[in-house]
Amino acid sequence: MNVVILKNNLKEALSVLGGIKRENTQLPILKNVLVEAKQDAIYISSTDLEIGVVYKTPGKIIQTGSVTIPYTIFSQIISNLSFERVSLEMKGSSFLITADNYKAKITTIPADDFPIIPKVSVKHDQSFIIEQQVLLDALLGVSVACQVSDFRPELSGVLFHFKDKQLHVVATDSFRLAKQDVISKKVKTDFDGEFSCIIPLRTVQELLRIFSGKKQESVTLVMDDNQIMVYTDQVTLVSRLIQGKFPDYEMVIPSSFETELIIKKEDIVSALKLTSSLSNRLFEVRFEVDESMKYIKLISSSHEFGEGEYLLSIKAKGQPIQTSFNWRFILDGVRNIKTEQIFIGLNNEQKPSVIKIPDETTYTYVLTAIKSS
Repeated sequence: MNVVILKNNLKEALSVLGGIKRENTQLPILKNVLVEAKQDAIYISSTDLEIGVVYKTPGKIIQTGSVTIPYTIFSQIISNLSFERVSLEMKGSSFLITADNYKAKITTIPADDFPIIPKVSVKHDQSFIIEQQVLLDALLGVSVACQVSDFRPELSGVLFHFKDKQLHVVATDSFRLAKQDVISKKVKTDFDGEFSCIIPLRTVQELLRIFSGKKQESVTLVMDDNQIMVYTDQVTLVSRLIQGKFPDYEMVIPSSFETELIIKKEDIVSALKLTSSLSNRLFEVRFEVDESMKYIKLISSSHEFGEGEYLLSIKAKGQPIQTSFNWRFILDGVRNIKTEQIFIGLNNEQKPSVIKIPDETTYTYVLTAIKSS
């Protein structure tokens, strides 16, 4: 193998691969990246057997070939180089990195020992093309409600549910649930049936890390029963899926409320930040709407520090209500609303409440109350 590549292209590739875990002492090869020089481009791959990422980057291919080298050493060298062009070459069993007046010789492991990163087979045309930012917004909006659970692994990921030609992205930790509906015109697919899969939270986090801040383009998702593949022209990520049955999220979302509120987003954020400073160990903030239906009072109290309250003007209909929530959970939902005003549908302790955009259902955040002792 013998190639010449721009340092910034190589640095970007190694940055994308940086999120892969490398702690597996049973398989030292996983601490390496696979570098392949093919006729059309240079491919750099990394995997921890749960997630695999392949990055395609241009370069001058003098001789094709492949090798694996330690990621940490390779990344440190490239990050500290000040030269624009880098030469990568195999000489015997050593990997040479050359740039102007710098040269390094690195011990390698044969490419044949590197685990194969599988391709996902397409079943029943289960492939979807989504605008990159639309996908990222959906994942970011629901992942706040996801939490890794050893007891209920199906809650440790984000559900992709395609039904009636619409994609629903959902996550829940059993205390709250977030759902983002992707508008059908934002998704291109030939699939017309129903399909669902659970993508691990760590895979979601890697997708957000890899694609955030990149130029606008489309992302293709291909799923089978066990894996998902997400790719663009430059990056391919393959991940295992979580096996299990996701809760029936449609049954959780309430269709009616005892009290309906319209509040300015910046007002509720300020109120939560202030009142939370005196909340108890349950992070509890109490919501009280009186008979006038003109104000909502946010109240927090702690046996150790005291109590505080914040009065907010609201537009409301329904009936007076008192209920308590974990303020951190409320804030997570409010922050994912992109409009100046938010809708909050309140219910008593026995029934969930909802945060969403007024008169819209594309994003829904469902929250259970803290029950009175």
